[in-house]
Amino acid sequence: MSKLYLVPTPIGNLEDITLRALRILKEVDFILAEDTRTSGKLLKHFEIGTQMYSHHMHNEHKSVEGVLNRLKNGETCALISDAGTPAISDPGFLLTRACVQQNIDVECLPGATAFVPALVNSGLPNDKFVFEGFLPVKKGRQTRLTLLSEEKRTMIFYESPHKLLKTLAHFGEYFGEDRQISVSRELTKMFEETKRGTVVEVLSYYTEKPAKGEIVIVVDGKK
Repeated sequence: MSKLYLVPTPIGNLEDITLRALRILKEVDFILAEDTRTSGKLLKHFEIGTQMYSHHMHNEHKSVEGVLNRLKNGETCALISDAGTPAISDPGFLLTRACVQQNIDVECLPGATAFVPALVNSGLPNDKFVFEGFLPVKKGRQTRLTLLSEEKRTMIFYESPHKLLKTLAHFGEYFGEDRQISVSRELTKMFEETKRGTVVEVLSYYTEKPAKGEIVIVVDGKK
């Protein structure tokens, strides 16, 4: 039976991959990877020899049709990203939607994703939250921040290290310098760190100690 598997991969610690994920990666006919060099190291570590092809934001529009044809012919495919769950701020949505439209089975395995541990260990309310991913870099950024300034649910953002200070400064401007936030970086890795406090406190901390690694920012909602 043809099927697309969405397979989460570790966000840092290789021990976080599941036994089921390893089995699927070994059994499918081919694997689609965001970066074959990065995923190649993962597959080599677990001695997985399944054929792998590149599928990323720059080629996914063109590659979807070819993948669909293979699936229609009865093959099985696993889609993985560099880290975490496919389609969460990574490629995957377009292919998943196309498979659903073509009545091809899609199955998403549970597994690693960065925003869940960042939210849970933030100490901020997690009964209701909104995942924003990466904010617009330029166009639409102010509009989005203005809208989110009225958001009452806890908000979750992804950010790169070199843009962290700019984003925290914008949070102070639009949400208020006393808004409670939590910044988690390098989750599951050796130098994992979570810094909690007001926007101005966390901004001051990372001004003195520039951040490195993947970053998740959790922001308290408006009271």
